[in-house]
Amino acid sequence: MSLQPRNDIRNIAIIAHVDHGKTTLVDGMLRQTNVFRANQEMQERVLDSNDLEKERGITILAKNTSIVYDGTTINIVDTPGHADFGGEVERVVNMVDGALLLVDAVEGPMPQTRFVLRQALEKGVKVIVVVNKIDRPAARPDYVVNATFDLFIDLGASEEQADFPVIYTRALEGRAGEDPDELADDLRPLFDTMINFLPPPMIDPDGPTQLLVTTLEYSSYVGKIAVGRLTSGTITDGQAIMHIKADGEMEPGKITKLYTFRDLQRVEQKQVQAGDIMAVAGIPDVGIGDTLADPDDPRPLPPIKVEEPTVRMTFQVNDSPFAGKDGKYVTSRQIRERLLRELESNVAMRVDETEKSGEFIVSGRGELHLAILIETMRREGYEFAISRPEVIFREDENGRTEPVEKLFLEVHNDYLGAVSEMLGRRRGLMHNIHYGEDGTVYAEYLVPTRGILGFRQPFLTATRGTGIYHTLFHDYEPVKGEIETQEFGSLVAMESGPVSAYALQGLQQRGTFFVLPAEDVYKGQVVGQHIRNEELVVNVCKTKVLSAVRTGPTAIAEALHTPRIMSLDESIEYLGKDELLEVTPTALRIRKKELRHEIRQREIKRAKKDK
Repeated sequence: MSLQPRNDIRNIAIIAHVDHGKTTLVDGMLRQTNVFRANQEMQERVLDSNDLEKERGITILAKNTSIVYDGTTINIVDTPGHADFGGEVERVVNMVDGALLLVDAVEGPMPQTRFVLRQALEKGVKVIVVVNKIDRPAARPDYVVNATFDLFIDLGASEEQADFPVIYTRALEGRAGEDPDELADDLRPLFDTMINFLPPPMIDPDGPTQLLVTTLEYSSYVGKIAVGRLTSGTITDGQAIMHIKADGEMEPGKITKLYTFRDLQRVEQKQVQAGDIMAVAGIPDVGIGDTLADPDDPRPLPPIKVEEPTVRMTFQVNDSPFAGKDGKYVTSRQIRERLLRELESNVAMRVDETEKSGEFIVSGRGELHLAILIETMRREGYEFAISRPEVIFREDENGRTEPVEKLFLEVHNDYLGAVSEMLGRRRGLMHNIHYGEDGTVYAEYLVPTRGILGFRQPFLTATRGTGIYHTLFHDYEPVKGEIETQEFGSLVAMESGPVSAYALQGLQQRGTFFVLPAEDVYKGQVVGQHIRNEELVVNVCKTKVLSAVRTGPTAIAEALHTPRIMSLDESIEYLGKDELLEVTPTALRIRKKELRHEIRQREIKRAKKDK
């Protein structure tokens, strides 16, 4: 096979830690290559098109776009920065030859910077370091560049990879330069460095057709669309193709539509040459990691491998007294079809059916990875119930092992003691610590994933909302022992009916409530958090016996404490072992698995006897 460079193309991924400015930099590139008309209004972070991405301000799905600079086509892939969506990064690096590593000019390399850079270096990708947000008051470009170089060496970069160019940018203003104090008025220095430093794709133009599918899209017009880079040969509209699945099985097929990416759209093509990132339609059961090859000489490419999931949850049909009131899709068949459809595009997720009808075990990279799926299904009209997240244990030569996370903390010195005590109870082990000049403490811990589940809320409470932490999967290690993460019990409704303000007023000292007056609840629903570490059954539907002396209802309502209305992420963190979260398009309700109080009490007594 004689490989030759295709100099009119560059395939580039943009990788970085969360919130370091990847998508904003892409905005600037699109703006300066005349993707938009001069009078056209352009939204911020245009590639974050998903509603959840806009709301959370993070990238969840890898996106493709393409621009033309001085006659060279630059295919750009914007990737997520959060480690929970690392599956997106792991498959995207199969499509590119170069990468832009964005680093914040104040924060420097962060935990997820390490993760995404490791993926790129392992694939032999050449990297340009872009120090972004250089206009921030506390910017320290020299420190950031030196810390990034140390990270390259630490991750085993080759001499060629470690000899990286550095570009300084203000992504919001669309400015770049080779000196932090002398930025050009546009991104031309960055574009020039990309063209001159990053290699073009090496192709075999006369070889047999080979395309590795790395992403899936869907169109109601043409059906499933497979995205990948054409490694060798050419593909023509209407061409016969051999679909080689990841397990080696082969199926003949036919290409019905060919696309390349230009600006923010897919552009239909008659023929595509090797080296380009492209999309094809017409293969109905294509999956990520499959190869589309020449039927006369079918050669499979190495399938994509991603790290295994570490956390799982049970999804099941909602069987509460309020089941079916809100959802459009409520049956086990509909939930099963939706979960299996998610597997087609989400390579880091797994779905297993259990012996119990209507129950599925869904495994992912972390709480956020699963929470995004739950929120997406909820918005699509699905109604179901989920269990508390639990880690996935493994058996190997060392016996039973569990996943361990590397936890990076950033807290003020005043709160370090409380946080250290909390992590000690969760079997955390401190590995590194250093103090900043402003009283901020930077610490690294190794903590079992079990100890990270439900950690966010107590951590924010202990640090008065000022603490920051990030986690990164470290390794599987022998099980650390028992961890008790729940400090408080639940307040559980005794009967079904509307919540009474009068009842809440009398129960306020028992804990914090999650429900509002006049809201309908059912027997066995969790209506609040108890101040003690035990379950308490309360009657929140109790009404006042009428008498001649009346208290105005507004006076009672004003005397009530503000209830705690929890988001999906907070509800998942709160769940206990014997609790479920009822998820509907309009409501989130925490409930006991067994709604009948007398049966729960019997099981608690039996468990105490067994001990």
